[in-house]
Amino acid sequence: MTGAETTQRRRPNVLTSLGQPKVAVMLALGFSSGLPFLLTGNTLGYWLRDEGTTLKAIGFLSWVGLAYSLKFLWAPIVDRLDAPLFGRFGRRRSWMLLTQVLVAVGLVGISLYGPEHGLTAIGLLAVLVAFSSSTQDIVVDAWRIEAASDSDERGLLSAAYQLGYRAALLITDALILIAANHLGWPISYTMMAALMGIGIAATVAAMEPTRVEAASGATAGGLRSLRGFADAVIGPFSQFFRTYGWVALLMLAMISLYRLPEFLMGPMANPYYRDLGLSKDTVGAVRASIGLVGSLLGIAAGGVSAVKIGYFRTLIVGLFLQSVVIAAFAILAYTGPDVRVFATVMVCDNFGAAFAGVALVTYMSSLTTMGYTATQYALLSSAYTYVGKFAKGFSGVMVESLASGRTLLEGYALFFIGAGLLGVPALVLCVILARVERRRLEAER
Repeated sequence: MTGAETTQRRRPNVLTSLGQPKVAVMLALGFSSGLPFLLTGNTLGYWLRDEGTTLKAIGFLSWVGLAYSLKFLWAPIVDRLDAPLFGRFGRRRSWMLLTQVLVAVGLVGISLYGPEHGLTAIGLLAVLVAFSSSTQDIVVDAWRIEAASDSDERGLLSAAYQLGYRAALLITDALILIAANHLGWPISYTMMAALMGIGIAATVAAMEPTRVEAASGATAGGLRSLRGFADAVIGPFSQFFRTYGWVALLMLAMISLYRLPEFLMGPMANPYYRDLGLSKDTVGAVRASIGLVGSLLGIAAGGVSAVKIGYFRTLIVGLFLQSVVIAAFAILAYTGPDVRVFATVMVCDNFGAAFAGVALVTYMSSLTTMGYTATQYALLSSAYTYVGKFAKGFSGVMVESLASGRTLLEGYALFFIGAGLLGVPALVLCVILARVERRRLEAER
C-alpha cells in the first residue's frame, strides 16, 4: 500500500474526529492552560516596568515560573490521588477544577494588590498562580494523551491544545495590553481571572478518561502502601529509562535546551517594547492581528511537517526558525518604534514559536507510556523548562550589563542576538538523536 493510499484511508477518521466533543473540550482546556502562563511572567513584567521596576528585579521575579520546571515532583500524587473537594468528578477532572479555581483566586489577588503594595505580595500571589497553573498542566497533558483513541487523534488533540493555548497567549500577550491602556492593569487582571471560567466549564463537560492502572503495573492500594508509593514515584522514571536506555539522557538534554532562546528572551520582550517607545495599543494591535496569523500558520505548518517529514526533522526546522527570529529582535534597536518592522518581526516570531511548540509537544507525547502518562509527561515538559526558567532570571542582569558603556537599546540588541545563538546546542543534539533513531529503525528491519 502506498503512502498516498494510507493517507486517504486515514483522512476520513481524522475528519470525523473533528466533530467529537472532546476536541472542543481540548481547545478550552488548552486555553485554560495557556491563560495564566504570561500573567505571572512577561505580561506582569510589562506592568512592573510601567511602575518603574528595574530590569534586574523583573528578571528575578520571573523565577516564579520555576514551578513549571519542578512539577514532576508532585506529579505522582496527581497521577494516583483524587484532588480534595472535587473528588466526585474523577481523578483528572478533580485536579483540573481545583487548580483552575486557585488560578482565578491568585489572579484576583494580584489585581487587588498590584505592584504599588510591594513586590513581596505580588511575588507570593504569582507563586500561587504558577504552582496551580503548572499542576493544571500536568492533568491537562495527561487527559490529552489518555483521551486520544489512536496516534492520529493524539496529533489532532495536540493541535487543538496548541490552538487553545495560543488563543490564551493572544489575549494575555496582546489584548490585555489594550485593555490595560484604557481600563488599567487591575481591571485587566480581574477580567483574566473571569476567563478561567472557560476552563472550569470545559472540565465539567469533559469525560473522565478510562484509567490505565493495569498498563503501569500499579500496586493495589495506590499510595497507601510503601510498594504503591515507590511505584507511583519511581515507576514512571525507571520505566522511561528502561524503554530508552542511555538515549533517554540525550532526549532530556535536548528537550531542556530546545526552548532556551525563547525562555531567556521572554522577560525582556515587553520592557524592550516599552523602552523602544511602542505604545500598548500598538503592541497589542500587532500581536492580535498579524501576530495571530503568524501563530495560526505556525501551528498548521508544524502539524503538517510532523506528519510529512517526521518528528526530528520538524524539531530541527522549528529550532532553526525559533533561533533566527529571536536574534532578529535586535533589528528593532536600530530601526526604533517602526510599526512595519515591528510587525514583520512579530509575525516571524509567532510563526517560529508556534511551529517549534507543536514540534516539541508532539515529540514529547510520543515518548510517554500509558499508566504513567501524567508523571512521565510532567518529567518531559519540566525538562524542557529546566535550563530556560533558571537562566531567564538573569535576563535583566544580562541586558543591564551589556548596556554598560553602550545605550540601553544596544544592550538589548546584543542580548537578543546571544539568545538566538543559544539554540545551537539543542540543534546538535537533535541531529545526534535523529541519527540514533535512524540506526535503531535500520537494526529492527
